[in-house]
Amino acid sequence: MKIVVTGGLGFIGGKLARMLLGGGHEVRILDSLTPQIHGEVPAVEVPEGAEFVRADVRELSERHDLLDGFDAVVHLAAETGTAQSMYRIRHYVDVNEGGTAALLEGLSRCQDRPRRIVLASSRSVYGEGAYRNAEGRTVQPTPRTREQLERAEWEPVDAEGKVLTVMATPENLPFAPGSVYAATKASQELLLQSAAEALSLEPVILRFQNVYGEGQSLQNPYTGIISIFFNRVRQGLMLPIYEDGLETRDFVHVDDVAAAIVASLGEGVPAGSVCNVGSGVATSVITLAEKLAAAGGFTPEIKVTGQFRVGDIRHNFADIEAAKRLLGFSPRISLDEGLGRFCAWAATQPTYQDGLDKATAELRAKGLGN
Repeated sequence: MKIVVTGGLGFIGGKLARMLLGGGHEVRILDSLTPQIHGEVPAVEVPEGAEFVRADVRELSERHDLLDGFDAVVHLAAETGTAQSMYRIRHYVDVNEGGTAALLEGLSRCQDRPRRIVLASSRSVYGEGAYRNAEGRTVQPTPRTREQLERAEWEPVDAEGKVLTVMATPENLPFAPGSVYAATKASQELLLQSAAEALSLEPVILRFQNVYGEGQSLQNPYTGIISIFFNRVRQGLMLPIYEDGLETRDFVHVDDVAAAIVASLGEGVPAGSVCNVGSGVATSVITLAEKLAAAGGFTPEIKVTGQFRVGDIRHNFADIEAAKRLLGFSPRISLDEGLGRFCAWAATQPTYQDGLDKATAELRAKGLGN
């Protein structure tokens, strides 16, 4: 197949491109090389055998020549920081929604347009995700308010104030975005789905959980908790654990994510498929910090601070049955193995000035954290 990968020199894109090339596919990478991800002076390695074009996804409405004649597009290009999205609202909407709209407009102008379009969406579209109430019913709590967070009422509750039990989130849970970033990911899905029939596209939507692994940016203080933590512990800095440390996430290794994307390009995957891509395992942030320290041979100060960020969720882990059924997907890399691999790779990389404190101060100044 001939495949275009937008955001193809990013964390997931680079891994995917190499996997596709190894499978005998022809790959064109589009990437704008944004400073927040790649640094002020980008130093990137284009996978051998791939064609690279430096282009912003928002240009594709006029640069449909970059798409014409290809079989598929994997759309990864996006801004990804939940907290940052709450005050860089216009920028996130412009890149994520505007970029997807430009991609679709570009496709509409192609003489020989790609049919299969794989969209990298996010578990954030669910908001707090699925919970079970005292009666055993599946419920979806509303996002926690600032007032709740200030009172350290971390766990979502039902209308009567009863604490709910988190459960694996299935794909049929309605959208309930709790951040601007999440809203833009939901919008990307809706844009693709609404245009698919008119443009004869075959969309597949993959909702990623917390992706980590070798190659993740070590200099972006707005996203990637594992990279942020590693960058701090290697410099002997304290690890601040937000809320009470018992908030949970579903961590999935980038190799597993890239494999899921490759599988989604297969002819047997039905158009319109929507799949969660994760490990299916919930891990608390305090447990993650301890495992990361052990994997890297560090003994950091780990401090539960009670800090919070407006827009953060409390819990979420994926129901991955649809991915197993439709993609043949099964995560192969455990968190312990993945953290070991990540730490071994990250130890060979330059040490970057920590930006977490600055990012936290920005949130506090804008009333989005404490």
